[in-house]
Order: sequence, then structure tokens, then C-alpha cells
Amino acid sequence: MLLKKQTVWLLTMLSLVAVLSVYYITSPEQNGQNLADMSKKAEESNETAASESADDSAVITNASGDEMFEALRLQLNDERSKMIEDLTAKMANTELPAEEISAAKDQIDQLDALAKKEEMLETLIRAMNYEDVLVRADGKNVLVTVKAKELSRTAANDIIREVNNEIGGLQAVTVEFKAPK
Repeated sequence: MLLKKQTVWLLTMLSLVAVLSVYYITSPEQNGQNLADMSKKAEESNETAASESADDSAVITNASGDEMFEALRLQLNDERSKMIEDLTAKMANTELPAEEISAAKDQIDQLDALAKKEEMLETLIRAMNYEDVLVRADGKNVLVTVKAKELSRTAANDIIREVNNEIGGLQAVTVEFKAPK
């Protein structure tokens, strides 16, 4: 199915608006410049100060720590979307031979399969009791970034083994640990 460029741009812009909305909602409050907003915030803070607990502040801190993972996911999705858009435009070109159109279709299928494998790996690795995981595959190389409190070789080996079981024939699997904030 070929999508028009306008449709692709619309979907891209809508996803960007959604991501920015989530970022705005989960980001810590900025210092207000508007005096009316400052007085309202002061009244609200006086009312809610007694009802807030330490757990609420931990949730806000944890959400801001996940921004790096989300930003990397968005960047990866944007790059893949751009590649798929270029390949779709190539497929729509009627002047190209059938072999090139077929090769473009195969590349799109490979990108989709790779995205599904990455998602599956993220789910499997999260099931190993990690807070967040980001898997980025590029041909024969895979980079796995894991948010974890401890850094151990056995955990890295378990992750590498899981990646090799899911995606065979890899040259290099790199595991990075990021400490939660």
C-alpha cells in the first residue's frame, strides 16, 4: 500500500505533537514568568503540600530519567520512517525496472522485520527485571542499552545470549548499562 506524502507528513506531525505533549506533562515544572500563574501555583502548592508524599516525587524523577530512552526511540523511528518513505517513493516510480522496485519492497520488509525483532528483544530483556531497555540493530551489529542498578558481566552475557537466540548471525552485540536517576 502506497501512502501519499501528505498522509505521511500528517502522521509524523501528529506523532511529534503527541510526544511533545507527553514530554511537557512529565517534565518538571519550569519557573513561571506570568504573575497570575505564579499566584495560582503558590495557592495550589500550599493546598497540596500537606498531601504529597515521597512516592510522588520519585515518580516525577523516574519519568524525567526515561527521556533519554524515549528520545533515542523517537530518533530511531524517525530515521526508519524516512528510509521507508524514500523506499516507498522509489517503489512508486514507474520508470524503474521491476528488479529495483522488488529490492525496495524487500528492504521495507527487512526494516519492518528488524523493528519487530527489536521490540521483541526489548520485551524479553525487560522480563529479566530491568527498568527500561532500548535495542538498536544495524545490519550485523546490535546495541542494547539497559537501565539497571547493577553492572555485572553475567547479566551482560545473559542479554547477549538472548539477542543471539532471537537474531542469529550477528557480528557484534554491545551491551550498555545506564544507571537510573
